[in-house]
Formats: sequence, C-alpha cells, structure tokens
Amino acid sequence: MSGVVSDSIEVYRENLRLVLIFSIPFLIAFAIPLFAPLPTYMSAGAIFLRSASIFSNGNINFVSLSVITIASIFSLLFLSFAFVLISLIVKARRTKSKISRRAFQNIEVYIGRVFVMLLAYAILIMLVNVFGYSVHMPAAITAVVGFVAGTVLFYAPSATVVDDKRIGRAVKDSIKLVVHEPQYFIAWLVLLTLSVSVIDFVCVFLLGTPFASYAVLIINSLFILPYFVIFQAEAYMSRFRLLRH
Repeated sequence: MSGVVSDSIEVYRENLRLVLIFSIPFLIAFAIPLFAPLPTYMSAGAIFLRSASIFSNGNINFVSLSVITIASIFSLLFLSFAFVLISLIVKARRTKSKISRRAFQNIEVYIGRVFVMLLAYAILIMLVNVFGYSVHMPAAITAVVGFVAGTVLFYAPSATVVDDKRIGRAVKDSIKLVVHEPQYFIAWLVLLTLSVSVIDFVCVFLLGTPFASYAVLIINSLFILPYFVIFQAEAYMSRFRLLRH
C-alpha cells in the first residue's frame, strides 16, 4: 500500500512539468460546462449539472438539450485526453523505457476507449437520475449507482492505456482487481476525499466562498486530480510481481 502511494508521489515529483502540461485538458474539461450556458454549480472543486432544473424547467428545448449534450461530450473528451497522457507517463517509468512512437500512434485508440467508458458512465448516471427524479429519490439512487459503477470502472482506463486492452476485457480485469485487492481503491477514495476537503477548507478560509470555488477547481484540475490518475495507474501496475519487487 505505502509503496503505491510513495511511487505515485515520486512519479508526480519527477515529471511535475510534464504532468502540469498534460493536466491542462482537465482544466479545460471542467471549464467547458462552467462557461457554457448550462444549469451548473461548483462544489469541492468540481462542476455539477443541476438536473432538477432541467426536469422542472418548462423552457427546456432542443437547442438547450443540444448545448448540454455537446458541452458534455467535449468535456469528456478532454478528460479522456488528460487521463491517457498522464497514464502514459507512469507506463514509461514502470517499464523502464521511453514512451514509444507506437504508444503515441495509438493514443487516439486509448482516448477513444477511455471516452467510451466515461460516456457510458455519464449516460448511466443521467438515466438513473431521471428514474430517481420520477420516484422522488434522485440524489440517493444516483449516488449509489454512481459509486458502484465508478468502482467497477476504477482500473478499466488504466488497463486500456497500460496493457492496450479492449473495453470489455479492461472492465472485467478492473472488477477482478477491485475484488481481490480493494485496499488500493479504498486508499484512493479516502486520500482523494481528504485532499479535496483540506484544499476546499483552506481556500474558503483564505479567499472566502465566491473565490474559493474557482481556486479549488484550478488546484484540483492541475495538481490533485493528476496525482490520483498516477495513483490509479501505479495501483494497476502493482499487480505485476516483477514490478512490485
């Protein structure tokens, strides 16, 4: 456990400049729904869509739905791009080789697969949210399904980038790894929650509520989220005994 945490810190520190550059798409991904004319709000350094406003707003039309859909798709694309680039840094370091030309040639494939996973997850959450709204329990049902689906997909993007696995195989291996070695997922979740909470508290204390939300969003996008992407890739690669020792 401590090995994955320390190795992630080392990779982050050694490749800080590259990580920051590759993290810019994270910032863009979160900025797209923020600046698009969407019913959104910020909390703990993330952007959330006010689904209740969509359902209860009688003025929603085809144009509004199109804007929401296009903005969401582009946001997911930038998220996929950043995830793949940062994961390639871990792959290069742990395999003791430079990122090959083939890896960059396949980057579109990796981004496409990760994007499909994120898109499927987003569609699932939206459908569950619609169902939850119809039974007057949108928050509870969406939270439970979102957590379960997120757990299932935890290692899948890393498996796609590190081992060039197709989506189906990546998801199956992700489930197996989470079941057999849940400590990495639990550690990731706990550390991420603590990190975001501390950053949020400090920013609110120093800057006040209006400015803190934007500050937390920037810090999370450029510094916090990249580390936990590295953590995911390191945890995935720890399954190799030769690399583990």
